[in-house]
Amino acid sequence: MDNRAPLDVIAASLRRHRARAGLSLTEVAKRAGVAKSTLSQLESGTGNPSVETLWALAVALDTPFAALLDPPRPKVQIIRAGEGPAIYSDQADYSATLVASSPPNARRDIYRIVASPGPGRKSEPHMPGVVEHVVLGSGRALIGPLDDPVELSPGDYIAYPGDLPHIFQALEEGTAATLVSEHV
Repeated sequence: MDNRAPLDVIAASLRRHRARAGLSLTEVAKRAGVAKSTLSQLESGTGNPSVETLWALAVALDTPFAALLDPPRPKVQIIRAGEGPAIYSDQADYSATLVASSPPNARRDIYRIVASPGPGRKSEPHMPGVVEHVVLGSGRALIGPLDDPVELSPGDYIAYPGDLPHIFQALEEGTAATLVSEHV
């Protein structure tokens, strides 16, 4: 399994979305709260972006997070367990693997989440109107709004506003979930 971020896809996506927005490197970096040199490295296909950095850039570019990770797709797509573009957190033992991004005219992305016990991944608010849906597949986790997370067990489902601070905190080893990010 390749644990590196899909840097060539991210680089091309960042350049494309920045050009679409008509923004300079300096302006996007400022809006995202990242160093201009970091953005420049990412646009050139170097660096090792975290989930947090890419979320901040997606918000600054007013584009869904998945749009930064998703390469062009064939008509039939199969992603085997352990494959797919995975991005890792700086805050926790947490990875998000894009399974299916929202096609044109649809407004949802699907991720496979794998996390280990620890402080959890605290997410800053995403774009306005985002709702996150999570089905816990294994383990136990505290998931939901940062000020009122809910403990979930396998098979449990939760939906919460993704445009508010929220958390995914694994409570035991082997915690995995499917997350659907809905852009309403």
